[in-house]
Amino acid sequence: MKGSEHYSRRALLRRGGIAAAAAPALLRAGGASSATPAPTTSVTYESIGVKPVINCRGTYTIIGGSLELPEVRAAQDVAARHYVQLDELMDGIGKRLAEITGAEWGMVSSGCAAALAHATAACVAGGNPDLHVRLPDLTGFAKDEVIIPAHSRNVYDAAVRSTGIRVVEVADVEQYERALGPRVAMVYVLAGPNAEKGALTYDDIYRLAQARNLPVLVDAAAEVLTIPNVHLKRGATLVAYSGGKCIRGPQCAGLLLGRKDLVRAAWMHSAPHHGYSRSMKLGKEEAMGMLAAVEAWTRRDHQGEWNQWMGWLHTIGGRVETIPGITTSIDEPTELSNHTPTLHIRWDTSKVGISGRDVEHTLFTSDPRITLFGREDGVSIVAYMMAPGDDKVVADRLHATLSAAPNGPVMNQAKPAAADISGEWDVHITYLASETQHRVYIRQDGNRLEGTHQGDFVARDLFGSIDGSAVRFHSDTTERHGQALSYTFTGTATSDSMEGDLDMGEYLKAKWSAKRHEFARG
Repeated sequence: MKGSEHYSRRALLRRGGIAAAAAPALLRAGGASSATPAPTTSVTYESIGVKPVINCRGTYTIIGGSLELPEVRAAQDVAARHYVQLDELMDGIGKRLAEITGAEWGMVSSGCAAALAHATAACVAGGNPDLHVRLPDLTGFAKDEVIIPAHSRNVYDAAVRSTGIRVVEVADVEQYERALGPRVAMVYVLAGPNAEKGALTYDDIYRLAQARNLPVLVDAAAEVLTIPNVHLKRGATLVAYSGGKCIRGPQCAGLLLGRKDLVRAAWMHSAPHHGYSRSMKLGKEEAMGMLAAVEAWTRRDHQGEWNQWMGWLHTIGGRVETIPGITTSIDEPTELSNHTPTLHIRWDTSKVGISGRDVEHTLFTSDPRITLFGREDGVSIVAYMMAPGDDKVVADRLHATLSAAPNGPVMNQAKPAAADISGEWDVHITYLASETQHRVYIRQDGNRLEGTHQGDFVARDLFGSIDGSAVRFHSDTTERHGQALSYTFTGTATSDSMEGDLDMGEYLKAKWSAKRHEFARG
């Protein structure tokens, strides 16, 4: 066409930085080519002042989930060099996932939470665009309820609730049967041992839902991928997985498997299609990377990986057991979720003068940085997200830290309280972009504090201490849906004022100040 530029495949590959001679092999293999030039970018974590960590905790999103497999990175690299129509791509991926897993169909989403949201939308709106564009306003919808057993309420059911549905929580078979009314669109279950026992089991859930032709969605985010799928085989309709956990696909990818019509409708209710789900956009790179991860899952030597993990834990355990007073044990769980061996290292803090929490803090705040689980009497190390060589580094750091601890108990003698802060306090909190007023009621007994913290909506118990003028008190609560809110106030106190820093865990930090409540005079 006049005025346009024509590109051949060879020219396009040159633009992408791949030698033309290597292109056919690269395209056939779907992976990286030795002719692909090494990255020249100088942008690294260290270049922006961020220090990487050695992961001895597992697949926590806050520390990056998992490390992508080489096959996954190669597939994403190839996908990034070409355009593709995404509906066609998802049809191709859906068919291939069905072939690999034995499910009727499959879909890649932008994380497991997105898969839960899209699956819920499919059950509520069924691929109807007139309904889709109204989500999450379900006014006039025939079905707007989702049943969730009490044992399955959790922080991640926020993805289900985000579609606008009303949660109907049930605790036993009798409540479940009563709840199975005409407005129920779906039943949501969190995979795990809680659903295997108690008053409402998997079998109860599936049997009664199937009798009413109601779909059941299982949240198996942190589980290993079973082929054939244990949940679908047992009676589930849909099952969702995280891509960035043990499957080791892209951290921002998820997997939805199950009944073909609902999985395909879930894709229609996802981005790039406009409407409610546009914020959960999936890229062509993550889609192909997730498929590559599932392909790789079927070829991985899972027993060999387990043996390697056990070897790493034995290396660490053997090293620290040379220190008097240190004992170790390895837990080998059989559950599908977070399926990994874990090393537990214990000691008596009356003989080894450091707590496990102090060890956790020391290793995380010094080089090389290591993240693990600390408790009062020891630490625990999760194996399956470690990398080769990490075991020797961790063993050496733990040995050095514990060896340097003083003999005898941890000393923490509090100073006499500088003020009596018993009473009612008005607390002003300055968040990142807003402010609010809370109230605390404190009873002081020497250095010990207890009382009540009244938040914006919920009151919770308060516990803490005062050491001289240094004050520290903590409150936490778990919302009905499982969301934990934790507030740790630290600062200085006088008899009529307090101020300092507020640590809210995953919700970062804030500033706070308080003054005694002034009661209105009659």
